[in-house]
Amino acid sequence: MSVFFTSREKRGPFVEPPIPRPSWISSTFANVNLSRTESSLQKVAVWAAVDLVASLVSTLPVDVYEGTGASRRELPLPRVLEDPSGEGYGLGDWIYQYMMSLLLRGNTYGKTADRDRLGNPTQIVLYHPDEVQGWRDLKDGLPRWRVCGEMVTDTADMWHQRAYTVPGRLLGLSPVVHHAHTIGLGIAANRFGLQWFEDGAHPSGMLTNEQPLDAKQARTAKERFMASLRGTREPVVLGQGWKFQAIQVAPEESQFLETQKYTAAECARIYGPGMPEILGYETGGSMTYANVEQRSIDLLTYALDRWLVRTERMFTGLLPAGQYVKINRSALARTDLLTRFKAHALSLQNQWAVPNEVRDLEDQAPVPWGNDPITTTAPKVRLSE
Repeated sequence: MSVFFTSREKRGPFVEPPIPRPSWISSTFANVNLSRTESSLQKVAVWAAVDLVASLVSTLPVDVYEGTGASRRELPLPRVLEDPSGEGYGLGDWIYQYMMSLLLRGNTYGKTADRDRLGNPTQIVLYHPDEVQGWRDLKDGLPRWRVCGEMVTDTADMWHQRAYTVPGRLLGLSPVVHHAHTIGLGIAANRFGLQWFEDGAHPSGMLTNEQPLDAKQARTAKERFMASLRGTREPVVLGQGWKFQAIQVAPEESQFLETQKYTAAECARIYGPGMPEILGYETGGSMTYANVEQRSIDLLTYALDRWLVRTERMFTGLLPAGQYVKINRSALARTDLLTRFKAHALSLQNQWAVPNEVRDLEDQAPVPWGNDPITTTAPKVRLSE
């Protein structure tokens, strides 16, 4: 059964065969229901990985250009890139929602609510992914959509982006559904540890006596023993034959800590190799980071860049022909002051940049002489220095 359909009858006359997948794949595991998008975020590793990727994609600078090489020039951001939803929350908020839907469900859905006079979208309102159902009509092969149970009659305004695609399918695969066992196991282990302490799953100790006791005598002994403990920190004096033994459970047993460590690393790994190490989870490997800069490069290489490329292509498709979007990846790099200044010196001395470009990177105001390349005979800075 597909995550977007609860039964065949609800699909109406347009029927798409179910996605073939192993019988063990389910959106429910260990009484943890992951059929809703937000359910998987109960697992901290899933939240951390998804939030990290979505936050970085939504905060990196976005630029629009036309032309290439020497004729390339930067353009002002069009309206669709200033506030895509038209609700006043801005570009970053919209990209974060777009990425959350892709990362958790493999699909992002929306409606083109407005267009310019050339037909280019200027406003796209996103839907919650669990409120949308999509399939291909077996007769003509065209997409069909249902939103909140209602058929979409004007499919031209339906906006859809997908990830984790397979041939012959309209919708992308859901990482949450396909890894429900791992995510559900982690959430179930965390719940067990919580209930262990909340519900009193074990007594704190045993008070025993060598002589046989009836129920009344046992209750009286327990009440007197507890009364001596409450409100005082004096030692307890027991009579003849009485013994008290505390029951203690190791934390790793009561909270399944090893299980939680394993599932946390596995859940983080869903969103890219190296993600567990980036988030600080133990994996038993030898992967280390020399510095913050190298960590940022690894994050960009192994987890982030594929989403940046996908987002660039998506935004470029919304613009008029000849215009394209680039996301500034250099903003992700965080270096120490000396390394940054050496890089600026190299770019100026080799005329890769002009002073005003460097000043802009350092959040400084431009200067009148800063638009011309630096020509100097001063010794150039070497990378090894």
